[in-house]
Amino acid sequence: MATAIATSNLTMLDIAKETLPDGSIDRDIVEMQSQEMPILQDIPWQEGNGGTYHRSTIRLGIPEVAFRQFYQGVAPVKTEKQQVDEPIGMMEARSTVDAKELDMSPDPAQTRTNEMQGIMEGFNQTFVQTLLYGAVSSSPAKFNGIMSRYSSTTAANGENIVLGGGTGSDNASILLVNWGPRYVCGIYPRGSRPGIIREDLGRQEVLDSQTPGRRYTVYEDKLQWDCGLLVKDWRHVVRAPNIDKSQLVAETSAADILKLMAIMVDKLPASEGGRPVFYVPRTIATMLRIQCMSKSNVYLTVGNEEGRPKLSFDGVPIRKLDAMQADESLVS
Repeated sequence: MATAIATSNLTMLDIAKETLPDGSIDRDIVEMQSQEMPILQDIPWQEGNGGTYHRSTIRLGIPEVAFRQFYQGVAPVKTEKQQVDEPIGMMEARSTVDAKELDMSPDPAQTRTNEMQGIMEGFNQTFVQTLLYGAVSSSPAKFNGIMSRYSSTTAANGENIVLGGGTGSDNASILLVNWGPRYVCGIYPRGSRPGIIREDLGRQEVLDSQTPGRRYTVYEDKLQWDCGLLVKDWRHVVRAPNIDKSQLVAETSAADILKLMAIMVDKLPASEGGRPVFYVPRTIATMLRIQCMSKSNVYLTVGNEEGRPKLSFDGVPIRKLDAMQADESLVS
């Protein structure tokens, strides 16, 4: 996940660390802190119908319709509906660099671009982490993630939780999400647009926080991303928690992950226009690949997508997601 940095301002040491022997600024920084986040390419986006929330209407019940005979009336009937408000969180960050310091860079524009790339990686990681584990109950400024919504087998959506049998403290999950505007999608505020929005504020005069009354000049960028998660139909998400990581690696008393995935696929309702995708942490992805190599299983296959191996189960792609934890709390 994103790292807490000791100082919030770019320094001359930071600029020196990206300056090449010929005096130019490196345009190809190795992103050691980057994560695999294919879910960013999978999630569809829908404009919300509110500023800080999206309200959707769900039909919860349909009436029993009666047969009638000649000259005999029937009672009126109605359906049962409920409205649900999904919150939209507001992520924001600012990059402030002393103008004199930036002017001393061999390539000021490239220095700012390098900073933006790293900050955007932080946005992506924070979004994916919240998409998985966000909980408004503990962090009111965020939105509810998938794991917090599917955390109890006795809840209304509990039938879409398939327990993996683990009891220790190093448990992981498998997720199956059927993406689609009518099922599960990302949301953004009405009148806005999805994704990170960068605003170049240019040169700004700011006050010295250490010495009141004194001013200096900076270059400032503001980045923001207003986002949320809409699970319009809970039947289109299935979670298999309580998969013991240590047992899986040791291959002793391990959860039968292929069996779990078969159960998960069968829990999805028949639908049109959806795109189901499995998400697994790195350890489970590795063990699936090993099982694919050592066993003959027509459901688990390795293909090729844009020059990279593509793992799938029963035709549903399996994505490796680094943000998925291997120390989740037990679900019961």
